[in-house]
Amino acid sequence: MRIVLIAAALLAAGPVFALPSPAPMMGVAQAEQPTPRQTAGAIAERIRALYFDPAAAERIAAELEAAAASGAFDGLTDRRDLAAELRTRLRPADAHFNVVYDPDAPVAPVRRRPPEGAAPPQRPVDPMEARTHYGFRRAEILPGNVGYIDLRQFHDIDFANPVDPARTAADAALKFVSGADAVIFDLRHNGGGAPSMVGYLTSAFTPANAPIYNIFHSREGTESEAPAVFYPDPRLQTPVYVLTSGRTGSAGEAFPYTLQGAGRATIVGEPTAGAANPGGMVPVGGGFSVFISMGSPRNPATGTNWEGTGVIPDVATPWGEALDRAHALALEQIVAADPGRTDAVWALEALRADGAAADLSAYAGVYGEQTVAVTGSRLTITRGRRPPVVLAPLGPNLFTVVGDPSRRYQFSRDAAGRVTAFDSIGLDGPGGRARRTG
Repeated sequence: MRIVLIAAALLAAGPVFALPSPAPMMGVAQAEQPTPRQTAGAIAERIRALYFDPAAAERIAAELEAAAASGAFDGLTDRRDLAAELRTRLRPADAHFNVVYDPDAPVAPVRRRPPEGAAPPQRPVDPMEARTHYGFRRAEILPGNVGYIDLRQFHDIDFANPVDPARTAADAALKFVSGADAVIFDLRHNGGGAPSMVGYLTSAFTPANAPIYNIFHSREGTESEAPAVFYPDPRLQTPVYVLTSGRTGSAGEAFPYTLQGAGRATIVGEPTAGAANPGGMVPVGGGFSVFISMGSPRNPATGTNWEGTGVIPDVATPWGEALDRAHALALEQIVAADPGRTDAVWALEALRADGAAADLSAYAGVYGEQTVAVTGSRLTITRGRRPPVVLAPLGPNLFTVVGDPSRRYQFSRDAAGRVTAFDSIGLDGPGGRARRTG
């Protein structure tokens, strides 16, 4: 059994569980469009047959059938409205429930496990997955040598394929930040994906075979989220931070939940969506499909999962401020371990700067070949056709370069308090002086 965790907003793939073909709706000819009651009944039937908890499945299905029998959906003649109302009815029972109407959607082929002993077929390359670089939007090094990975989706890894492109993308991102003193994963816009990628990325920061991985329970048995292949060179001491928001869902929640439970990451941001139970899209006829959760995870550290509650951050921060907060936390940890790390100290001071400075106009003027001007709430320095250098104040007469805290400008004043010159300073020492000429 292979399980997929994917948020409702991203439900486009066919089911990964082996699913029986949907039976025709009773009393409905194949060419006829089912009524709202028949659609609700077909969805209830599939929930009753496939939802991971049989007792809950019976309750959810019966409630949906009762609502349909009462006429709750009869007036929804626009099938898109019907799908939306059915989704609204089901979602409180399980955050993964979703109903989609797409009259042009092809019927997804049923995926079944290969015969015992047979090698699974290699997955073909999906052009859309390739164009989105398998969820890895951005990897960079932030000031102070902090690695940053912006991951928008956890794509499935085919471990039977040694050159699987999703795993190759993950390895490239991890390699890029391999020399960083801390690593930040940004999952604020990550709606979910596949446990195989969750497990693989988790193994890049935890010991191989550590008993930390979620165990999925379904009607067919149990399956671990541990990857079939562990990352070969895990970084066990590197601080890890994970950014979350209310948009972070499903597999996007599994990753921080597992690392948090293992004591290997600090979660920064807002509580996540609270969608824990994996499953797949099931066609029910008439152009309608329903996402049904066919498993439920249990984490060995917590004994439970994040369904309903979401992953609760260790450092609660508005989602839009989470990156700066995590960056500051990482820099604080780097400086605490090595107070002589000037690059990290300067980067931290730049993040903490409040941006206030008294009378910026006092600095404006001509300094030889360079011109200092006030632009909004900032100073800018221009020289010829070069792009302007934007400055933010750090303290009296001291400014950092916005976007590059490895560079600073120190202004000098005479006995009367008039600004007379500035010195550029870099991490490697003084960069030169410019005297005021006008």
